[in-house]
This record gives sequence, C-alpha cells and structure tokens, in this order.
Amino acid sequence: MIRAAAIQIAPDLKSGAATVSRMCDAVSDAAKEGARLAVFPETFVPYYPYFSFVEPPVSTGRAHLSLYEEAVAIPGPITETLSRVAIDFDMVLCVGVNERDGGSLYNTQLIIDTDGAIKLKRRKITPTFHERMIWGRGDGSGLKVVDTAVGRVGALACWEHYNPLARYTLMADGEQIHCAQFPGSMVGQIFADQIEVTIRHHALEAGCFVVNSTGWLSDEQRASITDDPKMLKALSGGCYSAIIGPDGSHLCEPITEGEGIAIADLDFEQITKRKRMLDSVGHYSRPDLFSLSVNKAPQPAINSLNEREIEPIEYNESVSEFQPV
Repeated sequence: MIRAAAIQIAPDLKSGAATVSRMCDAVSDAAKEGARLAVFPETFVPYYPYFSFVEPPVSTGRAHLSLYEEAVAIPGPITETLSRVAIDFDMVLCVGVNERDGGSLYNTQLIIDTDGAIKLKRRKITPTFHERMIWGRGDGSGLKVVDTAVGRVGALACWEHYNPLARYTLMADGEQIHCAQFPGSMVGQIFADQIEVTIRHHALEAGCFVVNSTGWLSDEQRASITDDPKMLKALSGGCYSAIIGPDGSHLCEPITEGEGIAIADLDFEQITKRKRMLDSVGHYSRPDLFSLSVNKAPQPAINSLNEREIEPIEYNESVSEFQPV
C-alpha cells in the first residue's frame, strides 16, 4: 500500500529557485499526510512557457530568453536540491523541468528516488503545437519504466498520452504507477474534460495507477502574461489533478481549481484484480498479429566510431559503384 500525492500549485513566474522553494513546501505538506510519491505539473521548474501559447512568436523573444536563464542544468544545483528533498522526506518525486542542454531547451521529466538518485530523465518526444518554438525533441532513451521505492514507475507529459504506441511501450515494461503531467490553467473546461478521459483510459488499458498533476495560475499571474481579455480566457481552466485506480475509478476528489494536494492510497492488489480480466500486454495481447519496435538508443549530435568499425570502400569502375575493399 503506497500513498501518493498529485500536487497542484502555482510556480513562480520569475524565479526557478523560488519555484523550487514552493515545491519543497508542498513536499513537506504531502509528507505530513504520509505520502511516499509526489507528482508535480509539466515543466513546473521554473514554469511552463504559457507566453508561447498566447503571444505570437515575434513577441516572445524576451520571455524565451528569460526561460533560458532560469532553465535547469542536469545535473546541477536544482537537481541537487531535489535529491536532498527526496532523501529528507523519504519520498519519490516526479518533477517536470525546462532542461537546458547547450543552446536548446527540452521538456524533461525527472523521477527521483528516495535515495536521491535520478532514476529517470526523459524528454518529451514531440513538443505540441506552440511548444515546438520553445523545446527541442526528445528520443526514445527515456521511454521506459524504472524501479523505485514505491514500485515500477513511468511517466509521460501532456499530449504524449495521445500517442498509443508510447503508452504501450510503458505498459509492456511493467508499469505499476504512471505519472502524468499537464500544464493546467489553459484552454478551458474542455481541456480538463480531455485530461480526465485520457488518464482514466490509460489506467484501464494499462491496469495501473495514474497520478496526474496539473499547474495553476493566479489571476495576478495570468495578467502578468497577457492583458488581452481573449487571451486571458485562454489561460483559464484546464486543471484536473487526480489519482486513478487500475479499474478507472477516482481514488480521491480531483482538484479542478486553486492550489491543493490530491492524496490517495494505492493498493497494488487492485492491479492483479484488473489484469486478471484484461492484461493488454499479456493474455489479452496478440503478438502474432501485432508488434511494436522501439528505438531506445540516445540520439546525440555526434556519434564516434572506432576506426575498425569503419569498413573501407573504393570505387569499382567495372560495376560503376562503391564496394568494400
């Protein structure tokens, strides 16, 4: 039996350090309730780039540069702080960050175990719509489930949940707890409705628990992003922090407005009860009909090859083509 917390709070839109401080306070509050797992919103540190959703690209330069300045190096001071927090509170953390790697930013999810070790660092495979102006693309190296003190945990961000092959990859890897992250305070009620459908469906299909966290913006914060009434409306609603059981049921009351912590106990026997009837990667699968290939190799900018791995070739005029020597 594991107690989990889906944390819905507002970031600090000016300081990554201040956002981490708010996160630490929330972890402390969750720990007082007995939580062993805490899930935070998408790119919570330093903050989700809401500006890119409501401003044209030509107007976002200054805000984008500010995001660069506050972005997270991995490893770095912020990840060291997060590791200390995980150790101090004996808690597994799933935190979304804006990762800075050289000249690019990435939407990155971290799973930090109770011993402070970063068990998972994965980048959002394909940023969605406006996000492509902000973040680079991830690869398949982080598309996996990891063993933690609270079980086998996987994670996806926002509309990655609309990629059934990505979800199936985690299901096939033995996911017991799925950490879902969305930005929140966007698009309106329709976004909250879509989030509910999405996370409940994954819980049912995977036979796992889903702990979902969305962010929150205060009225003052929304006004600091835009003064356009129409765009202010676009930065509202869309919050649905919740915890779902393997049968698709709510394990606690979801949080749709304001700040708060959704807390529930995860009884792992419920996984067996669900999969007894439907195991999508076991007795209910048909590998003789369907198969999935996943490239999990990292995709760095430079791949070094040893000389002996390079087969020499030369041009053979008789056949008008290059051939091995």
